[in-house]
Amino acid sequence: MPSVEVNIPIIVIAGPTASGKSGLALALAEKLNGVVINADSMQVYKDIPILAAAPSTEDQARVPHRLYGIYDAAVRGNVVDWLALCRNEIASARQKNKTPVVVGGTGFYLEALISGATPIPETPPAIRQEVADIFQNEGLEELYAYLQQHDTETAARLNPHDTTRICRAVEIIKHTGLPLSYWHRQPLNNIYTAKDFACIRIKPPRDILCEYIGKRFDAMLAAGAVAETRTLIARGLSDSLPAMRALGVQELKTYLENRCTLEEAAELAKCHSRQYAKRQTTWFNRRFAADYTLPEIFSENTGAGEHFLYEIVDKLQKTHKFLAK
Repeated sequence: MPSVEVNIPIIVIAGPTASGKSGLALALAEKLNGVVINADSMQVYKDIPILAAAPSTEDQARVPHRLYGIYDAAVRGNVVDWLALCRNEIASARQKNKTPVVVGGTGFYLEALISGATPIPETPPAIRQEVADIFQNEGLEELYAYLQQHDTETAARLNPHDTTRICRAVEIIKHTGLPLSYWHRQPLNNIYTAKDFACIRIKPPRDILCEYIGKRFDAMLAAGAVAETRTLIARGLSDSLPAMRALGVQELKTYLENRCTLEEAAELAKCHSRQYAKRQTTWFNRRFAADYTLPEIFSENTGAGEHFLYEIVDKLQKTHKFLAK
C-alpha cells in the first residue's frame, strides 16, 4: 500500500441547510485536486436526491464525489457505519495525493470524524434484521421495554418515540452483550489529530438563509419533489426510517393523501426547514470550532464568495506545501 502524505489536510465544511456548502466543497475540490466526501445523513440515500439536495449529476462529474446515494431508503444509516466509510475514503484520497473535502450539515457526523467516536463494534446484518423484525411485528414499545430492562441509563436519556436510536441501542446490546451506556464511557476512538483538519463554517444571517430555504424548496418542487415522494410512499416503507423523515417527505405525503393543498404542504416544509436550520446553527455555535468562517451564503457568482474561495485556497497552500501548484 502506498504511503500516506500526512501533510494533506482534511477539509471539513459545515453549515446549515441551504447555505451553499456543496457549492463551496465543489469549488475547493476543483482548485485543490480534491475529492468531495458526503457528511449529510440524508444525502446517503439514493431514493431522495431532490429532497436531500444532493449534488447534481453535472456537479458530480466535475470532481469525484463519495458516499452520496449509497443506501436504499429501507436502510437505517448510522454514524458508526458512516465514520468507517468516511475514514476509508479519506485514506484513499490521501494515498492518491488528493485533498479530501468532507461536507455536510449533520453535526454529530462531523463531530465523530474530528473528535472520535465510541469504539462500538460493527453490528452484523443478522442482528439488525432481528431488531427490525421485532420493531415490525411487536412495535417500538417492545424495543423500548427491552432497553429499559437492559440499559436503564440509555432508556432514560432517549425519547421513547426515537425509533432510530432505540433500535440502535438494542442492536448494540444484542450484539455485544453490553449496554450503550457502557460504550459511551469508553475512550473515544480517533485516528486523527487537530492538525489534520482545516475546518470551514458557513454562517449566513438568519433572514437571508430563510429566504434561500424558501427559494430552494420551490426549486425542489419544480424539479420533481412530489413525484419523488410519491415513488417513495408507494414502497410502503415505515415512516420511522431516516429517509422517510427527510425534510419535505412527510409534508408532501400529507398533500398526496389529500389532507392539505400543495401550497400548505410547501409552507409547512419550509417552516420545518427553517426550524432545522436554526437547530443546526445552535449546534455549530456550541460544538464546531471553525478555522475559517464565511458570514453569508456561499456562491461562486458573487465577489464575496470568490474572494473567500481565493483566501481559503491561499491560506491552505501556505500552510500545506503539498497543495501549492
